[in-house]
Amino acid sequence: MECDILDSLEQLSYDGSLVEEKALLRAAEGGLSCPEYVQLCRWLAERLGPLCGLEETITSGPEELESLQLELSGLLKELHCPYQEAVSGVLRGSAPNTEDHLKFLLFLSSELQAAQMLRSRRASERHAERSPVHQELSAICETLQLPGGPDAAQLFPQVQAQVKNVLQALPEGSIGNPVLNKPLSSEQWEALRNINGALASEYECRRRMLIKRLDVTVQSFGWSDRAKVKVDSMARAYQPKRHSLRPQSTVDMAQLLAAREDICNVVKTSSGSSREKTTCAVNKILMGRVPDRGGRPSEMQAPPPEMPPWQERKDGGGGGGGGGGWGQGGHGGWGGGSWKGGRDRYGDYGGHGGKKGRYQY
Repeated sequence: MECDILDSLEQLSYDGSLVEEKALLRAAEGGLSCPEYVQLCRWLAERLGPLCGLEETITSGPEELESLQLELSGLLKELHCPYQEAVSGVLRGSAPNTEDHLKFLLFLSSELQAAQMLRSRRASERHAERSPVHQELSAICETLQLPGGPDAAQLFPQVQAQVKNVLQALPEGSIGNPVLNKPLSSEQWEALRNINGALASEYECRRRMLIKRLDVTVQSFGWSDRAKVKVDSMARAYQPKRHSLRPQSTVDMAQLLAAREDICNVVKTSSGSSREKTTCAVNKILMGRVPDRGGRPSEMQAPPPEMPPWQERKDGGGGGGGGGGWGQGGHGGWGGGSWKGGRDRYGDYGGHGGKKGRYQY
């Protein structure tokens, strides 16, 4: 539970004193008598208030235990907290229960996360209500610092004039010639859009695979005993960078129109010009002898057979187990042979009517 709380606090950008697991557990043991625990509850409540329109808030500290209990009771009642038994124990100030105090923090942090997600979703819905054309025009006006207007016919000449002014102010040769220098028909644009969609789907699959391999690799770093005590530090360093990675491709037709001729000049990362800036002292270190891990099929031996080879039955073999074959008054043995494995190759147990079995193990 404490790991879930720490993950939630990290995503909520909490930078207080309870970012370590040991410190969080120590504060949860103290409960309402611990100033750090109360401060964290106050921090969560202050951010929940404007998002949920709450009337209750936390202003008291551990030295005013009765007032603090009343404020927490009103806040939890307004949020409809489902942990009734745990919360009642916390508010009564009974014997400290670490798990109850952790549940209390988990509820507040989860509510804050949910409130932020709902706010973001409402903002996205309001943004999506506008047409895509209006969104693109607004982005163009914001970039060129133009006053946006409702009439697109009057806006395009202003955009064209502003772009020319910006290009003239740039040094010569700053922007090369475009790659796409011929107009395309509507059928060609549609074909390009389909090609881009297929490539984007392929790249997304590859990026998801690479991100998964990255997660597994970083997770393996924490298997050693030395790394187990630094899991929190590793998570704080890795998670922000991990959340910034998106599997979806952002390349669209706008990038095609903006591409210049220099995009066709592909320079390998191992070329001399690239290595001048990427070389370092680590590249000159040679690895010593490493264990031979095998993996050469030509040197591997065939696996042993799963079953012993079949052998043809010979006449005059040993007597049947349990008193001879069925045809000779016994049972459980081969007729005139020996019991060595149960069934013969045809699935029969022993010789029927005193007959000899054909094969044996």
